[in-house]
Amino acid sequence: MPDTSQSTFWSDVSDHVMRYGPVFERRLIDRAEGSFVYDSDGAAILDFTSGQMSALLGHSHPDVVRVVRDQVGRLDHLFSGMLSQPVVDLCARLGRMVPGLEKAMLVSTGGEANEAAIRLAKCVTGKHEIVAFTRSWHGMTGAAASATYSAARKGYGPAGVGSYAIPAPHSYRPRFTHADGSLDWQTELDDAFALIDAQSTGSLAAFIAEPILSSGGIIELPEGYLAALKRKCEERDMLLILDEAQTGIGRTGTMFAFERDGVTPDILTLSKTLGAGLPLAAVLTSREIEEAAFERGYIFLTTHVSDPLPAAVGLAVLDVVARDGLIARATQAGARLREGLLALQQRHGCIGDVRGRGLLLGLEIVTDRESRAPDLDMGDRIAAAAMERGLSMNIVKVPAMGSVFRIAPPLTATDDEIDLGLEIMGAAIEAASV
Repeated sequence: MPDTSQSTFWSDVSDHVMRYGPVFERRLIDRAEGSFVYDSDGAAILDFTSGQMSALLGHSHPDVVRVVRDQVGRLDHLFSGMLSQPVVDLCARLGRMVPGLEKAMLVSTGGEANEAAIRLAKCVTGKHEIVAFTRSWHGMTGAAASATYSAARKGYGPAGVGSYAIPAPHSYRPRFTHADGSLDWQTELDDAFALIDAQSTGSLAAFIAEPILSSGGIIELPEGYLAALKRKCEERDMLLILDEAQTGIGRTGTMFAFERDGVTPDILTLSKTLGAGLPLAAVLTSREIEEAAFERGYIFLTTHVSDPLPAAVGLAVLDVVARDGLIARATQAGARLREGLLALQQRHGCIGDVRGRGLLLGLEIVTDRESRAPDLDMGDRIAAAAMERGLSMNIVKVPAMGSVFRIAPPLTATDDEIDLGLEIMGAAIEAASV
């Protein structure tokens, strides 16, 4: 057995674990169950980010555990040219959910799914220019990284040729406003596409967007925006790709966030929530687009494309979401959480804004409400105080994006757990304000 003493553990981290972005929490996590993770001392930490915004059903959900145990002993991995029942069943299940998105491919991660989607759009349109939002996050590889503008762009050489960005519509910090000061997103969108048209070489292939930009600071596209964006794409013979890594599978109160707007994308990518914490992602598109891509020789081969084990997990996740009414639960629990956050905002002047939908909410920390200047130091102090009291929240603290807590408990979180999180949050804000 390896030596798991704290001193040896952190010495090994220092000597052998490559750092890849985040500052590691100075607690060794030993196990997890439901809405909590537990450190090596047995202390419970309420997980208000669902792991990496992924554990939709909480940790170690019994249905998922049972499926993993059964499936790994039967069939876990195959050559990419072989198909299995779980893969076909999940593709069929996904393909029946939204008319116009009947064909599906299963891969491992959100970045991988977005790579496949962008490659698909380029193949079908014969064009290469990809447009995204300035605060987007779509992945860390190739085309996905080139369409990611929230962070990690400097120091890695040129992005993909034909990568463009437009401003994300931000109701709390509007660039274009109506007379009453509210966001004039239509004028902003028109202006943005005028700039895109001026820069384009005539090869616009697709726009890739998150319905709620999570790493950008929980920026929700206003009602009507998505439909207007789809029209902009249609006018230019572009495809619309929606990345619902964090918003899909019920988290926002509908199966997919785009349903609220009555807009169906040309290509949809799913990941995090589909596997509920296990590596599973999907690309969905129409029969027509899939056929055109096939005729043009579309290829996207990965080691774990169409693997049976994660596909079986995806089926279990969809079963639990349907059986336990978790989409409606996201709306109900989200309303409770939002109400609690708004109550905290009334008591604490450092809370500038509460935003988001369902169980994907943002809490922005500011120096004062008049200037709306992000308070990065205060955000750090609140996060540390919350962790000390047993609450894990993820804070987006890139200066250009504000100091925003991303709050996304599992859909299985109970009312008592929601209330506990709010209670700890309030105590943490008070402690950080001293």
